[in-house]
Amino acid sequence: MDKRKRWREEEERLVARWNAAAIRYREVQAEISSQGAETEALKLKAQTARQEVEAVRREVARLKVEFNSGKRY
Repeated sequence: MDKRKRWREEEERLVARWNAAAIRYREVQAEISSQGAETEALKLKAQTARQEVEAVRREVARLKVEFNSGKRY
């Protein structure tokens, strides 16, 4: 049961990271849209947000593979 509790906490942290990254990405996209042009600072913020979303997406994919292979639960 201790493993399941640890896995669940890990999944909850991952969901929180996913939601935060998605919100940041949407905020940057909205900021770019409202200004009509991308400045260098906005390009950097957008790139950082995309990288964060991609990192979390890879982590989700890793957990999905573990679950489907029977290593989790």
